[in-house]
Amino acid sequence: MPRMIVSIDGVVIKEVQLTKERTTLGRRPYNDIVIDNLAVSGEHAVIHMAGQDVEIEDLGSTNGTYVNAKAVKRQELRNGDTVEVGKYKIRFLHEAEGQNFEKTMIFKPGMVPPLGTASRPSPLGAGSAAPVISAVIRVVSGAAAGREVSLQKVVTTIGKPGVAVASITKRHQGFVLAHVEGPDMPLLNGASIGASPVPLKNGDRLELAGTEMQFEQS
Repeated sequence: MPRMIVSIDGVVIKEVQLTKERTTLGRRPYNDIVIDNLAVSGEHAVIHMAGQDVEIEDLGSTNGTYVNAKAVKRQELRNGDTVEVGKYKIRFLHEAEGQNFEKTMIFKPGMVPPLGTASRPSPLGAGSAAPVISAVIRVVSGAAAGREVSLQKVVTTIGKPGVAVASITKRHQGFVLAHVEGPDMPLLNGASIGASPVPLKNGDRLELAGTEMQFEQS
């Protein structure tokens, strides 16, 4: 079920499950998600949900609504996206295992992560209009070293639930890595990625929950 986790200065202050077609956010007490701060408008934004699709719409707020640091009027939300209103950050998590989601690839000592399929998608045949962007995550350390996970779904999550989880989202221009949960941010080429999603390029090294991985795109 989709949920919004509201935090300020890294401290989580509330968690809201999205159960309605229309969920309102703002300073006024009648909103579904109330943020009592002058930087937040009385009726700041509304979250629309239709099946597995979730969108956020700014309601002409004074200070604007931002998704992954970009101002938006209406924007589809993906698992791991960060919505910003004033100084508040709202992490969007979509835990449904629907058509566009892979199960979390979990790393535990002595265990092999579930793979689904490790084979890469076949290249398009003659007459196809556009090339397929295919990529894999290759585990390079730990008990699962040498294993591959194809990034064929829109969102693939990796890590240890409750400890450290990250998401890799497939977008038109490529793949992006984002922090989902846990106190420790994923490392990309040795550096913490921070709160906003970052693009991945072929050969990038990832580290999460003590496991090293490599992103390979063709």
